[in-house]
Amino acid sequence: MWKLCSFLLISLLSFNLLAQDAEPLIKNRADPWVYRAAADSYYFTASVPEFDRIELRHSSSIKGLAQAAPKVIWRKKDKGPMSANIWAPELHRIDGSWYIYFAAGKSEEAFHIRTYVLKNSSADPLQGQWQELGPLNTGWDSFNLDATHFEHQGKHYLVWAQQDKNKSYNSALWIAKMRSATELELPATLLTEPLLDWEVLGYKVNEGPAVLIKNGKVWLAYSASATDHRYAMGLLSAAADADLLKTENWTKAPKPVFYTNDSLKRFGPGHNSFVLAEDGVTDVMLYHARDYKEIQGNPLLDGNRHTRVRPVYWTDKGQLDFAQDKPD
Repeated sequence: MWKLCSFLLISLLSFNLLAQDAEPLIKNRADPWVYRAAADSYYFTASVPEFDRIELRHSSSIKGLAQAAPKVIWRKKDKGPMSANIWAPELHRIDGSWYIYFAAGKSEEAFHIRTYVLKNSSADPLQGQWQELGPLNTGWDSFNLDATHFEHQGKHYLVWAQQDKNKSYNSALWIAKMRSATELELPATLLTEPLLDWEVLGYKVNEGPAVLIKNGKVWLAYSASATDHRYAMGLLSAAADADLLKTENWTKAPKPVFYTNDSLKRFGPGHNSFVLAEDGVTDVMLYHARDYKEIQGNPLLDGNRHTRVRPVYWTDKGQLDFAQDKPD
């Protein structure tokens, strides 16, 4: 009897441990972005709940970002462009300078969201001066956000989410080569539209692109649907030697690859970034999620989307695996 009771107790404890995901890396930070400057140098930025500023923090490790003191490097304007809804900043090092791409609206028109650029020529983005370079021209003027940069085979690319006024959805993903950090080679190429059932729950959205290049492929994760428990991640992929500006060279997974898991109290995971761990081998994903399902009011006004971190996995055939049922 004693052995049976011990077995049941251990089983129950094990189940409880598995049924709860790990603590967030950083609380109340959505749209997390990490830049690895060196094996012992990581910079972090994200959307703050107040949507009023851009912060940076730095650590010698990913885990250390949790204790790193954030530094406010820019604040929203009082009125006009860049005065409301400061969303999803990303830090990139391009041609020897630091750039931050971020989305912003106007205090008088909060959802007049466009992409803007900041530049810092200092060796350390926490030092020096951040210069406002204004809006990024994407080829047409409409709601756009979540710009991300990546370099591949000596070429620079930008991927972002934007509304096509001739379509019924909120945003699709587009890609363009870059002439410089602030100028695109236009016209842009359409990558993916929110046409699948799981992409149109609440809102018809494809957004939050993040790129990982490995195993002969360019992998592009993205997020879709409303920002509540229905938010989820999808995946595009293209051969590494393909022309990335041709839509037909990209394959889209028909089902979400990372989504709500009630048993792990992981609700609405999405808007991730990929980064290489300190060992130089392990691929890590940072993303945001809530630990509860029911939200009072507008999900965008609920600031409890927390930054979480987990490794990504690879199958024997070299396919990217998000390990949906594994805890962080």
